[in-house]
Amino acid sequence: MLKLLVKAPAKINLSLDVLYKRTDGYHELEMVMTTVDLADRLELELLNDDRIVIHSQTRFVPDDDRNLAYKAAKLLKDRFNIKSGASITIEKNIPVAAGLAGGSSDAAAVLRGMNKLWDLRLTLDELAELGAEIGSDVSFCVYGGTALAKGRGEIITPLPPPPNCWVVLAKPAIGVSTAEVYEHLNLNEVIHPNTKAMVDAIYQGDYRGICANLSNVLESVTFKYFPKVKHLKDDMKRFGADAVLMSGSGPTVFALVQHDSRMQRLYNGLRGYCHQVYAVRLLGKRNEFS
Repeated sequence: MLKLLVKAPAKINLSLDVLYKRTDGYHELEMVMTTVDLADRLELELLNDDRIVIHSQTRFVPDDDRNLAYKAAKLLKDRFNIKSGASITIEKNIPVAAGLAGGSSDAAAVLRGMNKLWDLRLTLDELAELGAEIGSDVSFCVYGGTALAKGRGEIITPLPPPPNCWVVLAKPAIGVSTAEVYEHLNLNEVIHPNTKAMVDAIYQGDYRGICANLSNVLESVTFKYFPKVKHLKDDMKRFGADAVLMSGSGPTVFALVQHDSRMQRLYNGLRGYCHQVYAVRLLGKRNEFS
C-alpha cells in the first residue's frame, strides 16, 4: 500500500467546562465532544526519500513543521525510526482557527493513516497516547465519535452516539486566540455546565436533555471581546434552532435542529450575512480499524 485517503471530521463541544488552572500551566478540562459530517480529506503517500512534505491550497494552513499533520508524521517517524518519507495533501473543508479541531483532526488522520502505510500495527489507544503529545484535542480525534474528555483533553471515556439531528455551523469572519481566551477566563465568575446531566442525556438518547444542557464556559470571554459571536448565537436562536452553543473557544457557533424545514430556514437566514455556513449531520460513532 503506497497511497491512502483518510477523512478528518470536525468536532463540536456539547459541553465545555474548565475546572481549575493546573501547576503545569494547562487548565483542567471536562468536555463532552462529538464529531460531525464536515471533514478535511487527506491523501497520504509514501516517499522513498527521508522527508515529510505538506501540500495544501489553503494559504492559512502552514506547509512546514508548524502544521499538526506534519508533527504527527514526524512523531511516528522519529519514535519508530522510519527511514521512508511521507507526502501529505490536505483538502481543507473545516474552517481554520474555528473551534472545530480541524488541525487536530488532520493530525489524528495522519496518525491513523501512516500507521497503516508504515505498517506499525499500533492500536487506537496507542495512537491516542501519541496524539496527546501533539495537541489537546488530538487524542479525541484519533477515536472520533462521542466522548467525555478530561485532563487537558487526553483522558477519553467513550459515550454512545447522540440522537441524530442536523448541525448548522456558522463561522464569522474573525479570528479568536484560544490562548488569550483562557488567559482572560475568570473561573470565579462562570456558571459551570452540568456535565453529568449531559452525559446522562446522551446515554438515554434524550435529545431535549442534550439541548437543555449545552454549555460552554469560554463563551463568557469570547462574547465579551467579540460581541459579533454573541449576536450570531442570538440570531440562530431567533431563526428557530432547538439549541445553540459556541464550539471550543470560538468563533464558530452551532445549532442543533431536528426538522428539515427548520434547518433550511436557519441555513438560509445565516447565509444572508455569514459566508461560512454548513448544514451537516452528527457522526457520533467511533473510528475503527478495518
